[in-house]
Amino acid sequence: MGLLSDPVRRRALARLVLRLNAPLCVLSYVAGIAWFLALVFPPLTQRTYMSENAMGSTMVEEQFAGGDRARAFARDFAAHRKKSGALPVAWLERTMRSVGLEVYTQSFSRKLPFPDETHERYMVSGTNVYGILRAPRAASTESLVLTVPCGSDSTNSQAVGLLLALAAHFRGQIYWAKDIIFLVTEHDLLGTEAWLEAYHDVNVTGMQSSPLQGRAGAIQAAVALELSSDVVTSLDVAVEGLNGQLPNLDLLNLFQTFCQKGGTGSVGGPQDWTSLDGPLQGLQTLLLMVLRQASGRPHGSHGLFLRYRVEALTLRGINSFRQYKYDLVAVGKALEGMFRKLNHLLERLHQSFFLYLLPALSRFVSIGLYMPAAGFLLLVLGLKISSLHEAEVGLEEPGGVGFQGLTGPISKSLCALQGVGLASLVAPLLISQAMGLALYVLPVLGQHVATQHFPVAEAEAVVLTLLAIYAAGLALPHNTHRVVSTQAPDRGWMALKLVALIYLALQLGCIALTNFSLGFLLATTMVPAAALAKPHGPRTLYAALLVLTSPAATLLGSLFLWRELQEAPLSLAEGWQLFLAALAQGVLEHHTYGALLFPLLSLGLYPCWLLFWNVLFWK
Repeated sequence: MGLLSDPVRRRALARLVLRLNAPLCVLSYVAGIAWFLALVFPPLTQRTYMSENAMGSTMVEEQFAGGDRARAFARDFAAHRKKSGALPVAWLERTMRSVGLEVYTQSFSRKLPFPDETHERYMVSGTNVYGILRAPRAASTESLVLTVPCGSDSTNSQAVGLLLALAAHFRGQIYWAKDIIFLVTEHDLLGTEAWLEAYHDVNVTGMQSSPLQGRAGAIQAAVALELSSDVVTSLDVAVEGLNGQLPNLDLLNLFQTFCQKGGTGSVGGPQDWTSLDGPLQGLQTLLLMVLRQASGRPHGSHGLFLRYRVEALTLRGINSFRQYKYDLVAVGKALEGMFRKLNHLLERLHQSFFLYLLPALSRFVSIGLYMPAAGFLLLVLGLKISSLHEAEVGLEEPGGVGFQGLTGPISKSLCALQGVGLASLVAPLLISQAMGLALYVLPVLGQHVATQHFPVAEAEAVVLTLLAIYAAGLALPHNTHRVVSTQAPDRGWMALKLVALIYLALQLGCIALTNFSLGFLLATTMVPAAALAKPHGPRTLYAALLVLTSPAATLLGSLFLWRELQEAPLSLAEGWQLFLAALAQGVLEHHTYGALLFPLLSLGLYPCWLLFWNVLFWK
């Protein structure tokens, strides 16, 4: 049968790609950045809308009027907590029983891999208290959760008071078709994780906890509440969960709908998208979400619910110097309306988007519109890979593209690919991967050895070991070349770069599919340096570019950008201290909650970066 493509035209196209490789790479990179910046403009960003029919109407009459009762509960809770110095478990049990709930407690303990200096804890033990309101109109097959996290330094008394007042109000209603769990957790995320693991009868983090004595149905949705005052000027909503997971967009739309209905202000509310101010503010909001999602940290207790396929978000009350303020009644009515609409669900939230970006609370960008930005950046790596591959194919096949008609350094590079053996790449690949494995394992395992020989604490020892191993990787070019055959050294670095490009493209492609923000951020910084890395030309400039785009430098730059977008810029000393704290928290969150950013960087991207460092200093 005939060929599906003309070989002559295919060779001509391949030759054109080889000739224009550098301009095409620049054009593709610029197109990726421009596409991302264009996401804040109305042609690409869309207005949010409710997809779930059961929550399409807000025609429910909120009757909550327990603002005074909520404030009284909050005062009593704060007084008992101050007196006991911990969560007043006995008082919470009595109060929940007095409003008609089934009350249970759960004790838990956790030994952290090293002391958490941010929260000043190492051996953590606490107690969670939760009450269940049984549905009068259905069996206990489904449930909703309203949770309030309480940390050692938390000022969340108003949220506890509102939770208890809402429990008393919900107890008097007869329309509930789902059980409602009112949960107060100790030690913030640690208590939430202990309760979730016990509720679902799993143990994924090594938490020691007592079994739950009372359960409700399968959890359909959860709302975490954080209030530091009995008056708020607006409500902020956090959607970013563990490892960049996001709740179903309909849950966020439900929150926005009841904020608009009750007149309660919300952060990221209406903006003027007809002028340039709206897109500029949308870009700031979009960048903040990208940085939060890329961190992989759960930005609230809701982030741990998402791991168990429970749609959840965190509401935070903001009390700023604005003219219009709202009391606990307005916040309670918004929560009542949300729970009444969630009570109507016949199945889990699934009709709206799970992968999206938010330039504003009322606008979103779907996955089909933001993925081309990452695709253009990855195309740069594809062009570099294809140029080397086409050259190798042309050398091996008669009449292939080869390097006929090409002159200068391109022709020399293509000639170097002829006869490359994969055995010469084993040494740099194994050594680079071994450095990544050491970066992942040794800081936590060797902390006690470091504290015995150096005057540092355990957390400092972990961070300093991380930096020492990371910097030790810079010496690799002086060691791997001795293992590689000295015959035809040009063929060695060209083949190593080809493997490194494929390795990086596969990693960034997989990351972008699961956590677009992290994949795009890493691609933006690492792709240019990876494409330019070679042992010829201005090696000092290439080395500086590689160092500035390394994973550690990307993290440091992201911290400065984060604070700049929050209009709280950092000095160099403050930025460095925040960087060291972020390293410790990243390792701690991986071992405590299962965050994947640390192993991803240490076992994947850092060894890949070392391969390009080897290419740059190839002798």
